[in-house]
Amino acid sequence: MTDSIHAAERIAKLRQEIERHNHLYYIEAKPELSDYEFDKLLEQLIALERQFPDLVTPDSPSQRVGGAITKEFVSVTHREPMLSLSNTYSPGDVEEFYNRVKKLLALEGVDEHEMVAELKFDGVAISLLYRDGLLVRGATRGDGVQGDDITVNIRTIPTVPLKIEDVGEIEVRGEVFMRKEDFEQLNESRPEEERFANPRNATAGTLKLQDSAEVACRRMSFVAYYLKGIRDESTAHFSRLKLLEELGFSTGNHYQLCRELHDINEFIAEWSEKRWKLPYETDGVVLKLNAVTLWDKLGATAKSPRWAIAWKYPAQQARTVLNAVVFQVGRLGTITPVAELEPVLLAGSTVSRSTLHNFDEIGRLGVMIHDRVIIEKSGEVIPKVISVVLEERPSDTQPIVIPSNCPECGTPLARTEGEVSYYCANEEECPAQIRGRLLHFASRNAMDIKSLGKALVDQLVAIRLVKDVGDLYFLQEPQLEKLERMGRKSAQNLVRALDESRAKSYERLLYALGIRHVGRATARELSQAYPSLEALMQASEEQLATVPDIGPVVAHSICDYFAKPSVPHFLEKLNAAGLPLSASESTEQINRNFEGLTVLFTGGLDRYDRLTASELVMERGGRVVNSVSKKTGLVVAGHDPGSKLDKALKLGVRVVSEDEFEAML
Repeated sequence: MTDSIHAAERIAKLRQEIERHNHLYYIEAKPELSDYEFDKLLEQLIALERQFPDLVTPDSPSQRVGGAITKEFVSVTHREPMLSLSNTYSPGDVEEFYNRVKKLLALEGVDEHEMVAELKFDGVAISLLYRDGLLVRGATRGDGVQGDDITVNIRTIPTVPLKIEDVGEIEVRGEVFMRKEDFEQLNESRPEEERFANPRNATAGTLKLQDSAEVACRRMSFVAYYLKGIRDESTAHFSRLKLLEELGFSTGNHYQLCRELHDINEFIAEWSEKRWKLPYETDGVVLKLNAVTLWDKLGATAKSPRWAIAWKYPAQQARTVLNAVVFQVGRLGTITPVAELEPVLLAGSTVSRSTLHNFDEIGRLGVMIHDRVIIEKSGEVIPKVISVVLEERPSDTQPIVIPSNCPECGTPLARTEGEVSYYCANEEECPAQIRGRLLHFASRNAMDIKSLGKALVDQLVAIRLVKDVGDLYFLQEPQLEKLERMGRKSAQNLVRALDESRAKSYERLLYALGIRHVGRATARELSQAYPSLEALMQASEEQLATVPDIGPVVAHSICDYFAKPSVPHFLEKLNAAGLPLSASESTEQINRNFEGLTVLFTGGLDRYDRLTASELVMERGGRVVNSVSKKTGLVVAGHDPGSKLDKALKLGVRVVSEDEFEAML
């Protein structure tokens, strides 16, 4: 009994200490312990709880470690729809929204029009349900009416309280996100070709993982912005945010009560620059009517509430100087010009390089070396040159000269008629192309060979240990151990990963081969039409062109690939390595909801990456295309959709949102 009492006291102290350090790290941004020291505290707690399992409670920090494997997330219905907010980039729209709300309330004889301005976190919306002070459910937004129960993953997030003061059954909504530092650490731990484009994508992907232990390893945070179910429903929104803080939730702290329009404008202007100093990504300001009791009076459209709006900051621009242009060689021999810029701070980070895409784009911009240029971050992630400051063009500018030879191997460059890019034709010997093909073959969407990153590929090609992907499967551990920064354990991991890749599908192998114009969707169509490489090799261009989504250009590219003298020997090598040169079974069709539909995705999706969304369509009988035509049956438009959406609307093609797409599944 004495041991149990002492253990209970020690466990209580450890829990209190761990939660204090969690708060310091995630809320205050003032950590007192290193990661190693924090992990040691957690290990002590877990060891004690294993020794005294009767002392384990649902709110213990040990329950954040994860470990459960979820085969399928159960669908749950939200108590009230989780509506998305209307977005605007125009100050005039903000003024119009403010005046419209004021006018609608005046018609009701109400003169309460105070607004709460909050920073808009760039993350993923979730709903939390608390009963008797304990977290009982965490769910994704889904289509707004129904979402996925991801409680097992939500419990791993340190800033989601597992236990709060018992204030009845309440719902808390907010945003899961990754701090910049945690995102960078996650990306550093992954092969370069598998890194996430931005923290939001990383967060969305992580929440969908079926292994909660892996979720726990990827540090995520939560900020609360909505509280429903409290006893006094007349409590204003600003006061509810304060109550959330008292209950132990992070609200981001950066919100303000705005009594008039000029207060709103000042808040937006203030955070336009200050937001870059925050440890997390924000992309705008959310405005909500403070008087919650009036929300129902104003109501909502089919998608958005009339009492709130989201102001999105426009893409950030900066002026700099184009110092030089270098030329990169891709896995297909494509030459891509890259601008080397005078380093400049843009959207919170220093930019020194930007792609110029191709030589037609250089001509369109009229850009020259030493020019003053305007750069912009597309989606606040990818920098690009958008214009030249012609009135400030210096006298020492030099034209950007198209290289006549490959910068990697010296082979004369060629340009196919009708194409904008130049190519290096030395496919077999050009080191850059060999490296590119190896990295493509090993990438997550292809054969998913973990441990084969850029640094190792560079070594293998430089010492000519590997000349094509077939050579990978004949590498021996003693050879690998001698390489720089490898060692026995790393060599074993790579050999094991190569062995595991043999079990991947024939469809994946088709994509991994890197045939020009053959993406994942095309590889899937080919695998169904020609269930073996032997059958595919024997198909004529005319036969291939009849396969859905494969026209004359793709058909010609496939035949060109198999006509190369080196291909038969290469395929023999893959066969000897035990790779799947034929389909073992037909692809399972989940339902026929997309039967006969050709679907195009444009813009960014919140809940799916493009590959996953495409597979969902194909598993339901549909096809995915990359260009809009009159034959396109459906366009799924995410955020920042671009010109494909405009074309679809002109052609009268049906356009749906991500929510509608998810409902169609």
